[in-house]
Amino acid sequence: MGEGHAEVVRLLWGPHPKPARGPRPTLDLNRIARAGVEIADSEGLAEVSMQRIAAKLGVTKMALYRYVPGKAELVALMVDAAIGPYPAQRARPGDWREQLEEWARQLLTVFRGHPWALDATVGPRLMGPGELSWLERAVSALDGTGLSGAERMDAAVLLVGHVRGITQQARAAGPAGNPEAQLGFLLGDVMREHGERFPALTAALTSATGSGGQDQAWEFGLRRILDGLAVLIDERAR
Repeated sequence: MGEGHAEVVRLLWGPHPKPARGPRPTLDLNRIARAGVEIADSEGLAEVSMQRIAAKLGVTKMALYRYVPGKAELVALMVDAAIGPYPAQRARPGDWREQLEEWARQLLTVFRGHPWALDATVGPRLMGPGELSWLERAVSALDGTGLSGAERMDAAVLLVGHVRGITQQARAAGPAGNPEAQLGFLLGDVMREHGERFPALTAALTSATGSGGQDQAWEFGLRRILDGLAVLIDERAR
């Protein structure tokens, strides 16, 4: 394990020894992470720096480095602070489908509230206790379904991918409207001019316009994923 990886493990998972004597520290990892989250939420991840965090907390950059060695470690702390542990009040009893649907909706809320986290959670990486509790919740929801451990992990990954995809599209669309309505508007002139070359797409866009341009991708995708899991679970039961 490399030195940088070991440092991320220590920061996310501890232990975090406290001085036995002397004045009470003015900083802690939670305050540092929250300061970074506030900047990223309002201005984006690119605007987060050790200098900005230090200024926000009223300390010197050197003082900050005593707690966090660099931006990579800082972002790891920010991600776990922003995502947080899976909310206990949402861990309601129910069948696997009800549990996963609630789980996916809660994760969508998290990513919509912290869209910068999409950029900070790409590729294999070490997760903190908060983020890992979400994966634990999704995998445990499928206990007793007959799915293997690998399949339960894959189901969670599939749902995360749908949440991420919808959040990315919404972020790109901005506050002006939903992605489906914007796509129909942007393609309107093109399809009027060249629609005969794309008859199926023309019919689909016309249908979407007739429904008021409502963004249905989230609900449609979520239900199709859960339907597919239901088919597999039923097969295993037989």
